[in-house]
Amino acid sequence: MSNDRDALIAGLIAVAGFLKAHPQVPTSIAPVIIRAFPANGPDHEMRAEVDKVAAVLGTEIDADHLPYDHYMTGISFGPVRYEFIAILATARARHAAVDSYRECIQTDDTWEQ
Repeated sequence: MSNDRDALIAGLIAVAGFLKAHPQVPTSIAPVIIRAFPANGPDHEMRAEVDKVAAVLGTEIDADHLPYDHYMTGISFGPVRYEFIAILATARARHAAVDSYRECIQTDDTWEQ
């Protein structure tokens, strides 16, 4: 394949063809979500990238995710959804702060049942 995009598309087509040809293979009833992200950068540049994708998709910015500093848009094709998400600087900093405690907490898994 010439790039990751082509490989993704080929993989999606292959799995769809496989599932169509093998109806005995179970599938999930949960939605399938494909997420893509702009390169990290200044918030205004990342929002501009999401705005461009929203224009191509003909969709709006998802206001439900704005309080979490996720600037995103998406489109659904039945149970398959494509989302393009900019995780803004405040959300990245919040995640980094929480993640900084990862090795500081030890669980006691010696308890008796």
